[in-house]
Formats: sequence, structure tokens, C-alpha cells
Amino acid sequence: MDQIPPAKLPAACAECITTLKTAQPNVDPKQFPSKMFRDAEGRMRVDSGDTSVITDPKKRETIILDHVKKEVQRIPMPQLPQMPQMPKFTPPGMPGGAPPAPPTNVIDLGKNFIEGHAVDGKKYLFQPPAAPNMPQAPNMPQAPQPQGVISAVEVWTSSQLHLPVLTKTTGSFGEQICHCRCAGMEPPPNTFEIPPDYKPAGAPKLPGVPKPPGLPG
Repeated sequence: MDQIPPAKLPAACAECITTLKTAQPNVDPKQFPSKMFRDAEGRMRVDSGDTSVITDPKKRETIILDHVKKEVQRIPMPQLPQMPQMPKFTPPGMPGGAPPAPPTNVIDLGKNFIEGHAVDGKKYLFQPPAAPNMPQAPNMPQAPQPQGVISAVEVWTSSQLHLPVLTKTTGSFGEQICHCRCAGMEPPPNTFEIPPDYKPAGAPKLPGVPKPPGLPG
């Protein structure tokens, strides 16, 4: 039997603000902006801080851009089995890019209307202690990961655009909330291109060969 190809997702863009409220007293909340882009071919780009990550499902490749060093790193996307009943898209601001272990329970929150979008809600509950992290592909850049155990992740996803509109992550670290303003539009043509002045990263320099004593340098 032929495998049914995944449904094609619409082109969309989003601007997100992640607010981290730690459990420590007398600590002001911190905010971290990020941007998401997805084209009609399924390519994704997430900008956060000085880093951008581009994923190309057709080429099965992840591209990491360091805008400070002007370096590019290419990483093959491994064939990892998808975990059942997990969010279709990992929203910016979720600690570690994904929950540390499969949820012990998934609650359907039904439908709602947030930021002008019809949304579907899911709540993922986790039972501590978390299982050890398995090796995985590099996550998309996000807000700094809060230290602690995740107890619940609530995700409200646009029914039309299939992008997260509101994400709430709670645990021993405190609470992290990500708001995204989504729009159905094709990203600019150069969104997924590598700047021409960026050089490959991660090429270590070979140590010099020691010269015998007495020879000129």
C-alpha cells in the first residue's frame, strides 16, 4: 500500500513574543521576540536573537545562520519517528524545543477564538521526573530554556494556518507564555536563501607542524 503524503500547509508568517515569568521571587518577567516564516513548499525559518534556522523538508536539511559571525552550518535532517499526540509544530518559547518525555495525558480543549483566529486547543500533561533526553536534531532558536521540570504545555493552534497563536508552558521554573501574530502570506523570496558573504562554520584549523630545532621559522 502506498504511503499517503502529508497534507500541504499554507504559506504563513508570524511575529512572536515569549514572556518568561520565573518562580523566583522579586524577578521581573523577561521577553524574547522571534519570527516564523513558512512557504508553500513547506520550508520553515525561525529568527530569534542573532540566529536563524531554516528547515527544508524536501532537501532534508537544516541550515543554521549565525548573523554575528556570518557563518552557516548545514545539518542533514535524520529520519526520526514522530511521537504520537504531540503538537504538529513546536512553538517558539517551549523549553528545550520539545517536552523532555512523552505526555502522560492529552486534553482536548476544544475550539476558541484568539487574536482574530479560530483555534484548536490541546493541553499536554507531563509526569515528573522527566525521562532522559534522547539525541535529536538541533532545535530552532528560541528564548533561553527555563531550568526545571515541565508539568504542562497548553497550545492553541490556528485552524487555518496551522501555526501556534498562544502557547503556555508551566513547571517548576515558573510560567512561559508565547503570543504569536500570524498572517497567511507568502514570505519574501530571499527568506530561505543563504547570504552570499556567509562562510561555512565548524571547520577546525589544523595545528601547525612543529619545526625541527635550528631551522629558520
